[in-house]
Amino acid sequence: MRCFAKAKINLALDVIGKRPDGYHDVRMIMQSVSLHDTLDLEICPEPGIHLCVSGGSTSGEDTEEQGTGLLTVVPSDEKNLVYRAAALLMDEFHIDKGITARLAKEIPVAAGMAGGSSDAAAALVGLNNLFGLGLSCRELMERGVKIGADVPYCIMGGTALAEGIGEVLTPLPKLPECFVLIGKPAVSVSTREAYENLDLSLLSERPDIDGMIRAIRAGDIQDVCRKMKNVFEPGIEKKHPVIGRIRRLMEENGALKAMMSGSGPTVFGIFDDRRTMEAAGERLSESGLAQTVLASETC
Repeated sequence: MRCFAKAKINLALDVIGKRPDGYHDVRMIMQSVSLHDTLDLEICPEPGIHLCVSGGSTSGEDTEEQGTGLLTVVPSDEKNLVYRAAALLMDEFHIDKGITARLAKEIPVAAGMAGGSSDAAAALVGLNNLFGLGLSCRELMERGVKIGADVPYCIMGGTALAEGIGEVLTPLPKLPECFVLIGKPAVSVSTREAYENLDLSLLSERPDIDGMIRAIRAGDIQDVCRKMKNVFEPGIEKKHPVIGRIRRLMEENGALKAMMSGSGPTVFGIFDDRRTMEAAGERLSESGLAQTVLASETC
């Protein structure tokens, strides 16, 4: 069985406050894009989970990204979210057969695009179908949150309001056709670092998420872009100025709006014309600001 694990971007991201359990309450508008990892699943006679990862920075080719000290490694053992998702279902349903999983990475690693969460979501959906477990989307989402806060959204996909720690989801109408340029600089940002650089008491402006929902319902992509905001962006951009340079380059070359996704460092630009996006992508590649430049679209 072949499954596609789609990346996500955050059209709006607000942090409401810290919870007693240490997590943060958030309010976000999430959007899936066509950029995806590919997960192939096969039943095998040997018991256990046999995971092979290619692309990205795999455990066989560890690399340290510039200026961060963070290793962006995609493990192929129980640390991998695909492995954890498979183990969750196989343990619950007492599946004694083995699974071979081959994960081909295309979503940039440690990029704020939910690559790992999307891979886990694909594993849950794929194993549910492969073994005929009969779990509904809602039941898969309830299990997915045990793996990560973004996993339930990645199971659902599309355009959605996410609240709570990200697991309380309200589907929204599909965005009008638009194109997404993705640029990841050669730095990595952990979610922990993003929160350490965020002082809620100093926030002077928050995303107009209710206004964005109205713009989405009206099909007004221009107004959606005007309301895009990520409260993590100022603190992370101050530490990594290349993020702002990528954002400005995209907007100077036709993006309706460009913004950092999630906890970063990836920047995405929204375009209403494919050729304009492609030309902007060429300029971004030539600039050397981004280590990875990808073209995608909302879905």
